[in-house]
Amino acid sequence: MLLLIPVSVLAQVATSVGYGEEGGQRTGQARIWHDPSGQATLADALAALESGSFSPLAGGGSTGLQQGSYWSYFELHNTQQQILPLHLEYVDHQLIRLQAFARGESAADFHELVDLAMGEPFALRPVFHNRFVVPVELSPGETVKFLVRYDSEEAGFVFPSMRIWAPDALSKSHTGETAILAFLFGGIALISLFSLIVGITTGDSSFFAYFVYGISKIVAWGTILGFTHQYVLQQDFHWSYMSATGAVSILCGVIFDRLFLQTRKYTPRLDYILILMMVNAGILLVSAILQIKTVALISITLALLLYPASTVIALVRWRQGSSEAAVFAVGWTLLLAGLFYQALRDLGVVDHNLVNYYLPPLSSFVEMVTIMAAMGIKLRRVRLQALESERQYRRHLEQSKVKLEGLVRARTEELEKAKQLAEIEARTDPLTGIRNRRSFLADAELCIKRAYRQNEPASLLMFDIDHFKSINDEHGHGVGDEALCKFSAAIQTKIRETDVFGRLGGEEFALLITESKPDSLHTAERLRDAIAGIRLPTPAGEVSFTSSIGVAHSDKDISVEQLMRQADMALYRAKQQGRNQVVDYASPADVASDRRVTAADSVDVEPA
Repeated sequence: MLLLIPVSVLAQVATSVGYGEEGGQRTGQARIWHDPSGQATLADALAALESGSFSPLAGGGSTGLQQGSYWSYFELHNTQQQILPLHLEYVDHQLIRLQAFARGESAADFHELVDLAMGEPFALRPVFHNRFVVPVELSPGETVKFLVRYDSEEAGFVFPSMRIWAPDALSKSHTGETAILAFLFGGIALISLFSLIVGITTGDSSFFAYFVYGISKIVAWGTILGFTHQYVLQQDFHWSYMSATGAVSILCGVIFDRLFLQTRKYTPRLDYILILMMVNAGILLVSAILQIKTVALISITLALLLYPASTVIALVRWRQGSSEAAVFAVGWTLLLAGLFYQALRDLGVVDHNLVNYYLPPLSSFVEMVTIMAAMGIKLRRVRLQALESERQYRRHLEQSKVKLEGLVRARTEELEKAKQLAEIEARTDPLTGIRNRRSFLADAELCIKRAYRQNEPASLLMFDIDHFKSINDEHGHGVGDEALCKFSAAIQTKIRETDVFGRLGGEEFALLITESKPDSLHTAERLRDAIAGIRLPTPAGEVSFTSSIGVAHSDKDISVEQLMRQADMALYRAKQQGRNQVVDYASPADVASDRRVTAADSVDVEPA
């Protein structure tokens, strides 16, 4: 259906074009119409054009962050007398879809030239270029009217403008742009590789982080500028890839900043800002994966607002004495300048051109070079510190040479004392301070042999604190330990230095004395009385306890183990007979005889 457009609308001055167009002329910003719904058709755009809804674009060429799509109307007049082929290039990469319609002088209505979409296979594009390009042909002297729809889907930045190129000129410009980016990416790749080699050599984690950061930059900028779609992912590409690679690059950059500036150690409070940036980068990555464009744009904006924090932290570290932090601050500021200028361009504050279009990746390259210099300063400082430490070490060795022999002697004496102390500790019960089981057995064995050689009697007393478990249960192990110590002290005050006294384990103790049987039994009774007189103050009142004692004797060469078994049997009988008593060892035959006598006595006294 033919829509008639008022002559007043179409009578605008057409842009004159001819051979040799080199992108200097741009069209499309004189008549702009915003479709917030993003659903308007060609007929709707023509109706808006007829009603005068198209108006000049305010600002420096950007619509700002807006919903929906934009339409632009412009005319091109061929000043040549031959067919003029042209390429109309969209000025930016931040566009999801572009539709172009044209109407020649001989045509009755607008017809579609191209319908380009970011998600379509790259091979479907009529011109091999990382940005959208519309090929057109103008007849000799013809004026052609164009309607172009720019769609960012949901919210986005749109630059409703097309650069006019001769095909050969656009091809040369694209080759030049690709060569420049290849140079920048190659430089970043070399810096990253060098950083990896230094990291492997020195083991410094910040160099490894810088290597990953550099590689992430190449991937991010290659994807954002459309080269990944052009050369790598030609079939299935999506805008979320740009946000995802940008998020990874931001995350890697912040991780490197933390390692290089050592914020966790030297600026712990400011380190929380970098942690916030890492969290925000994670949100950006998730929103890209889930294809939530609004959240992705908000996260990118927040990331740009937080970027200056790294410069502030670097200046703080410089004030703390880190010279490489000052160079880092310069490099990061250059990156900020490029990103800030990009933000001004996206918001329409400054005009869009090829210089500020490539300024962010260029500033990223300069940042990489500058920070690499900062890392070189850091490496040099570390090396100088190592050399100074080595010189100090050598001076210290020279100064210590004279003192070395004295130190060795002193150390030898200390080791000898430590050895003696260790031997004492190995022979001593740690709680009571008396002999432990091993020490008691060794000393008692020697004492028995000596007594045998001198024809002296020997007696062994086995002690067991009565109902010791109840002391621990009712009053705690602290009181129990104190009871063991008091018990040991009471025994030690009543025996001779030549007597062998030791703790066998738990509440069991043993004492070897060179006394006759009557004397040893008397000594046992005396010790039992002393034990019964022990009093322990506790929160619940005084605690007292008694001891059962088994005594064994020998006047011949007998091992201490045999004597201990006999004393232990006597101790067992003391417990069976009511505890708190001294029981002398009797052989099993004697015990059996005593039991028969006791039984017979019981029979004699039984009533008839």
